[in-house]
Amino acid sequence: MGELLRTTDLHRLFRMGDAGVPAVDGIDLSVGEGEFVSIMGPSGCGKSTLLYLLGGLDRPTRGEIHLGGHRVDRLSRSRWARLRRRQIGFVFQTFNLVENLTVLQNVQLPGMLGARPGRRAATRRRAVALLEELGVGDKAKALPGVLSGGQRQRVAIARALMNEPPLLLADEPTGNLDSATTTDVLGLLRRFHAAGQTVVMVTHDPRVATTAAQRLLAMRDGRVVDDVRLNGGTGAARALRDLIDR
Repeated sequence: MGELLRTTDLHRLFRMGDAGVPAVDGIDLSVGEGEFVSIMGPSGCGKSTLLYLLGGLDRPTRGEIHLGGHRVDRLSRSRWARLRRRQIGFVFQTFNLVENLTVLQNVQLPGMLGARPGRRAATRRRAVALLEELGVGDKAKALPGVLSGGQRQRVAIARALMNEPPLLLADEPTGNLDSATTTDVLGLLRRFHAAGQTVVMVTHDPRVATTAAQRLLAMRDGRVVDDVRLNGGTGAARALRDLIDR
């Protein structure tokens, strides 16, 4: 398994008046191709900021980010945007669907940006196939506002996977869902991971953190304080207890 993502001495400092508040404080991280990594920690520990840095939605104060063997932290906004279209899919807690587009149009959107006219039919076919695979094919013509939270998140996952990105970043993807729907969404992420998708997921929920992932990073005060391999079952529970007790 090769390395897909790496950070070196990554920092993100936010200014509050004359003071600097470190949201990410010197993180060294490596994620291999095909890994499923959960990042867990209390509110304000920097986990979402780290995810946004990894996806180019925020800029580090200093440090390096390498994706697929290429340094990307110094890219311009336009080059980051092109990189995200090709290599990174995002899933957000609040879904971030375009409310005046249909479900199908939302999923197609990443594939349409910069696409040649001859690719549009193929883009539509892939979007339809993803919606069917995720169990919301019958909602293709609906607007997002009529969907349940779980259905909206399924559409958001389909959109994130539209361009077959090597890296899927998920920020609290079950945070607005009930427990049954949470189980369904985690099952979908596990299915795509089993097919080879690399996933990095942020959550504050211990059950979510250990249900699907192979590896758990614990964050506190902007730093990764532990990195634990999860073997499932009692192994995952023991690792989680150890982290909580520290």
